[in-house]
Amino acid sequence: MQSTSVDNDTLYQVVFDLPGGAITIMVSANEFILDAARREGIDLPSLCERGWCLTCAVKVISGSVDQTASLRFYEEDRQAGFALICTGQPRSNLHLRPGAVEEMRAHRDAHHLPAPRGTRSRSIKPPRTSA
Repeated sequence: MQSTSVDNDTLYQVVFDLPGGAITIMVSANEFILDAARREGIDLPSLCERGWCLTCAVKVISGSVDQTASLRFYEEDRQAGFALICTGQPRSNLHLRPGAVEEMRAHRDAHHLPAPRGTRSRSIKPPRTSA
C-alpha cells in the first residue's frame, strides 16, 4: 500500500449516508474516520478497530481513503469501493455509505480473499442530538 504524505492540518468533508439522512462532518488528514464520527455523536459499527474484522466497512461513493494503518486491506477492496473506517484516514472529501460489512464479505469471498466470520452487521443509529 502506498503511504501518502499530507499536511496534518488538512480538513476534509466527510458525508455519511445514514438511515435518517445524510450527515456531514469534518475530519483531519491524520484522524481515523471512525474516531471523528464518534466525536460528532455518530454511532457506527466497529469491533476490532485494527482494520481486520470488516465490521466498520463502508462503501465509498466518492473520494479517497488511506488504509495504510489497516492490518488486512487489499487493493481489490479499494478497487471495489470499500473502506475500513476504523483505520482509514481521508485523503480527499468523502461520501460514504456505512453498514457494508456483508457486502464487503461477499466481495472478499468472490475474490478468494480472507474474510473473518465472527462478525455480523448491526443496525446503524442516527447521531445523538444535544438537548
